[in-house]
Amino acid sequence: MEARRSNTGETAHPDLRDWLGQLAGVGRLAVAHKGVSLIDELAAIAKKLENERAVLFPQPGQHNIPVVANLFADRSWIADALGVPADKLLSTFQDAVRHPLPWVEVAVAPVQEVFHERVDLLRQLPIPKHNEHDSGPYITAALLIARNPKTGIQNVSIHRCQVSGSDRIGVLLLPRHTLHYFRMAEETGEGLEIALVIGVHPACILASQAIAALDSDEMEIAGALLGRPIEMVKCRTNRVRVPAHAEIVIEGRILPKVREPEGPFGEFPQYYGPRADREVIQVDAITHRKSPIFHTITGGGVEHLLLGGIPREATLLEHLQRSFPSVRDVRLTRGGTCRYHLAVKIDKKNQGEAKNIIMGAFGGHYDIKQVVVVDMDVNIDDEREIEWAVATRFQADRDLVVVSGAQGSKLDPSSDNGISAKMGIDATKPLSTDAMEFKRIQVKGIEKVDLGKVLEGDPKVAFARIVAG
Repeated sequence: MEARRSNTGETAHPDLRDWLGQLAGVGRLAVAHKGVSLIDELAAIAKKLENERAVLFPQPGQHNIPVVANLFADRSWIADALGVPADKLLSTFQDAVRHPLPWVEVAVAPVQEVFHERVDLLRQLPIPKHNEHDSGPYITAALLIARNPKTGIQNVSIHRCQVSGSDRIGVLLLPRHTLHYFRMAEETGEGLEIALVIGVHPACILASQAIAALDSDEMEIAGALLGRPIEMVKCRTNRVRVPAHAEIVIEGRILPKVREPEGPFGEFPQYYGPRADREVIQVDAITHRKSPIFHTITGGGVEHLLLGGIPREATLLEHLQRSFPSVRDVRLTRGGTCRYHLAVKIDKKNQGEAKNIIMGAFGGHYDIKQVVVVDMDVNIDDEREIEWAVATRFQADRDLVVVSGAQGSKLDPSSDNGISAKMGIDATKPLSTDAMEFKRIQVKGIEKVDLGKVLEGDPKVAFARIVAG
């Protein structure tokens, strides 16, 4: 996307407002009535519109700060936010991961126009409750930025954050980089300095989900996606650097040796993540723009699935193409929660390679539970086409791969505390077969049909004329 220009003529840094302006300009943004309840009602409206439009809620729950949800209703929206065609989305993300662009630090930032040293989260911020049995209001779209306690290198990720007190947040830390940093700090008896950043350009959200190596700063990936360095500013109460053009920042520390109940919470598998004793953030301050916008993601909704799925697709594609040149594309399917089920399209050259690709995919991410490998003539954006390939090209006694007792997702309720079985399906055609045996049917000339030229304008009038003779 092109960066907008400020009133002074200088190019302004892309931010959440740029994207909302784009959505409004093409009819993809709805605006709700004022005063929608933050408890259930806001999420219900967002859920109703999740496949169609983003929605902005003015004065929700009598707060002056508006809330926005449904930033992405389709993967094409994410491509639009980056200014690339949909078929270039994964390659664009791959290139950004390969060629990160270091951020630059600034001294003055819009996100620090207002500073709250005394904190009351629910009074100061419009934090919604989403799913029916969620344990309360959750911050769901915040980038959690943490610093390596030894090197100062930052990590960016998204975690579910339960408001459990006026200045206290319960947080689920999965076994990734933030938890690694926290354990480093906890071993020395120190808290881990963090910031929760709310309301950023979509490139920053997308970059936060990259499956990158430890001590890779995802804000450098975001800079590469935007084609310009992200401007960062030092927090007011700790050493964490945050995007200068964000809407809201919550500054704090993950406390050492403290665990408190968190959950349940509606997660991406469409089930509730259970209640358990988890890490705790002590909030020290809030900063924000003069008129900020609060971004929320409905747990388990389309936005939740797509934002987690697309960076994983890019990483898995990179991983597979390193060893298998025949791999052309991958999709984490919606029905598989954009996490568990992977479709792989290949230009098959050798018998047996589909099974090798299946095993390679299992090694690409522990969440992957099912892999279906299909030929080039199958549209992996259409789950009906994938099912058709399985129905007509797969035989269980010949083409099935099963692995027992592997590491999987702890959020999968069918797993045994994360220990899961894996299944691979080779739904590709055999190479040595009669040319017509697996030839797909096609009606000749369908691509040339112009319905505007061959159909009557008013079918009722046309039908009446025909039956009248």
